[in-house]
Amino acid sequence: MRLALYQPDIPQNAGALMRLAACLEVALDIIEPCGFPLSDKSLRRTGMDYVQRVDLTLYPTWDAFCGATRMRRGRLILLTTQGPDAYTDIHFGTRDVLLLGRESAGVPQEVRQAAALSVRVPLSPTARSLNVAMAAGIVLGEALRQTNGFPGGGASSAAPATSL
Repeated sequence: MRLALYQPDIPQNAGALMRLAACLEVALDIIEPCGFPLSDKSLRRTGMDYVQRVDLTLYPTWDAFCGATRMRRGRLILLTTQGPDAYTDIHFGTRDVLLLGRESAGVPQEVRQAAALSVRVPLSPTARSLNVAMAAGIVLGEALRQTNGFPGGGASSAAPATSL
């Protein structure tokens, strides 16, 4: 399982996604150009010491990223507000790559067409969208649950919670 950021333009979100990837032991790909320098102070502040722990690969172009994705033979799954399928209706695989678009503009048509699937997080009809890092956390959590991919297997020996 991997996360991929297409030309991110908000360093705080990229930092939060680096932290998410490091904590859940998921590789992170960043497809450049970014809308900020990757050494930006706010990126380091948001990612904290997790930035050094993330399995990070930088790709200078979309084409370079596509070549690497084909080599891994994983499905590219685009998270988008316009996805026809809810993420809860998808069966995730261990080689899937969850792709997140730019916060300001999403992804261009050629990127959208390259995705095997486009999924959305169901929202209130009055809501426009979630923060990109929040959406990634929600979908990645489900993907890791389905594939038993949480660090340590994600299995819990605790008894199920009961309500009073």
